[in-house]
Amino acid sequence: MTTAEWIISNAWVIWLAVFLLLAIIEMLSLDLYFIMLGVGALGGVAVALSGGPMWLQVVVFCVVSLLMILLVRPIAVRHLKKSPEGFRTNIERLIGEDALILEPTSRLSGSAKIHGEIWTARAEANSPTMMPGTYAVVRRVQGATAYLEPAPLAPEN
Repeated sequence: MTTAEWIISNAWVIWLAVFLLLAIIEMLSLDLYFIMLGVGALGGVAVALSGGPMWLQVVVFCVVSLLMILLVRPIAVRHLKKSPEGFRTNIERLIGEDALILEPTSRLSGSAKIHGEIWTARAEANSPTMMPGTYAVVRRVQGATAYLEPAPLAPEN
């Protein structure tokens, strides 16, 4: 038996190996493309085990993969990215929070304590330099830098 004959008679093994490879790649990438191709490879396994010719295995792989990418993936992505109403990520939760200035904070340098963590901080473009011991409000976060504005003064009672 030649190698070509063995591959044709045991094509299901090749399709299964392709599925496993695609599943591993999907675990590393997490974009839901490779797993859709993997489902197509499982279609190839089914045709190979039922004794279908190689051209039919390839056609089933292509059609099933295409249908999975066009029909199933958008629904799966929509469900994965769905978040509850008003849900904010950790970074978004910092916006509007108070920050204690730890060192002089200007547009060029500074640091502040926000929720018990020390952050690199910068003053917003139109904000004056803020001095240590004063409070500011987080307006935005970009990367690992919090951009602050001086906190409004509390009215005296």
